[in-house]
Amino acid sequence: MNKIVEKEFFSENVAKLVIEAPEIAKSRKPGHFVIIRIDERGERIPLTIAGSDIEKGTITLVIQKVGVTSAKLLALNEGDAIRDVVGPLGKATHIENIGTVLCAGGGVGVAPLLPIVEGFKKAGNRVITVLAARTKDLIILEDQMREFSDEVILMTDDGSSGRKGLVTAGMEEVIKREKVDMCMTIGPAIMMKFAALTTKKYNIPTEASLNTIMVDGTGMCGACRVSVGGKTKFVCVDGPEFDAHEVNFEEMMSRLGGYKELEAKAYEKYLKNAE
Repeated sequence: MNKIVEKEFFSENVAKLVIEAPEIAKSRKPGHFVIIRIDERGERIPLTIAGSDIEKGTITLVIQKVGVTSAKLLALNEGDAIRDVVGPLGKATHIENIGTVLCAGGGVGVAPLLPIVEGFKKAGNRVITVLAARTKDLIILEDQMREFSDEVILMTDDGSSGRKGLVTAGMEEVIKREKVDMCMTIGPAIMMKFAALTTKKYNIPTEASLNTIMVDGTGMCGACRVSVGGKTKFVCVDGPEFDAHEVNFEEMMSRLGGYKELEAKAYEKYLKNAE
């Protein structure tokens, strides 16, 4: 059992949970994720680690309410416990001093991007971060990003914070004014797709952290498979980060939508029972 020691809402449907997981805190690196199960009958879901505190023995997870399990997670409070937390899983981000790194994050993808931004900055890189969301209230971890970025550009769909426009507009602004040596992008699949198309025009190496459906996290179930460069890869063991210019995002998005109808029905039933 993993006790929740801190809970903070960023918005109505997005919250940060700090949970006890001392062994994971010791060994996790940027890019790693965990798979959690709330209780004995709960489903397994992957969550990227947004941070850790070795001294306190805790890890930080950021959750957005999108279905039954995430709703149950956000209903937990400090002092409650999560049944299983398995990790760290996946391959860590390859971090080195390469020059100028452009980091593009959207929505809750900003959370797993934070340790990567920190890692590249501490490795001696110039780090420029573009954060994007639909509206001001959905921008998260801005202050923490500023701590480890040479510059932070905010983009909102409605112009309520920073500049009005998509993440790609902020990215191109940077690319056109200075040399960018690589790009890292994390967010909704559609956002990563267009971020990759943007950097491909300028021949900038780009890594994307993929958020596929996942069950066991060990490469056995095959639920997380994606096509990268025409070859089948498993996000849980081969990723979660891949060459964004080689990812078949159309196939990935199609697979992500495979259970939408069932998920919607399950969530509707959950809400009805919670009344």
